[in-house]
Amino acid sequence: MLTDRLWTEILLRERFQRMASIQWTPEPLEERFFKDREPADAAVLVPIVLRERGLHVLLTQRTAHLNDHAGQISFPGGRSEPEDGHPIETALRETEEEVGLHRQHIEVLGTMPVYQTATNFLVTPVVALVQPEFELTLDSFEVAEVFEVPLDFLMNPANHQTRSLQTPMGPRTFYAMPYPAPDNSREYFIWGATAAMIRNLYNFLSAGL
Repeated sequence: MLTDRLWTEILLRERFQRMASIQWTPEPLEERFFKDREPADAAVLVPIVLRERGLHVLLTQRTAHLNDHAGQISFPGGRSEPEDGHPIETALRETEEEVGLHRQHIEVLGTMPVYQTATNFLVTPVVALVQPEFELTLDSFEVAEVFEVPLDFLMNPANHQTRSLQTPMGPRTFYAMPYPAPDNSREYFIWGATAAMIRNLYNFLSAGL
């Protein structure tokens, strides 16, 4: 008998195998606030960990002193290097450098549409399944914390909030997915580009269902 976890794992593989034939619409991009910056290619890994208690998405909290997206919650990843040759290689390399998750534990399912951030990074999300027998070693310069969120929580549109704020460069509207820690010790505020990429994954997986 297949468990809910195995059904979801099978669904994910099946959807990405048929990605070219699935009709869906990505979220509109945000207004670019840093128009004077040259676009930079980047990639992130969307690591879906195959826990026995269900599928979980691994996320990082960036350290507070970084120049871009300091303190924000993000997927592991970063800027592409010429020797990478492909966004998948960028995502795997950056993930290993940032959190120590080795590619031997990772099964890449496919890539999502490029998302252009407000800081003018052209980010390719690389969605992957991750076997849970891994150990992490964090790059303390870039990563303050690693945590996991149930995929069911992130794929529930009831948890997808739309918020707005005023910035020195004008108003900004964005997605937010606040996630309370299991022990209720804090709330992880998932927002901006990371939340938009999660919303795109939801749009893709739910299309036609």
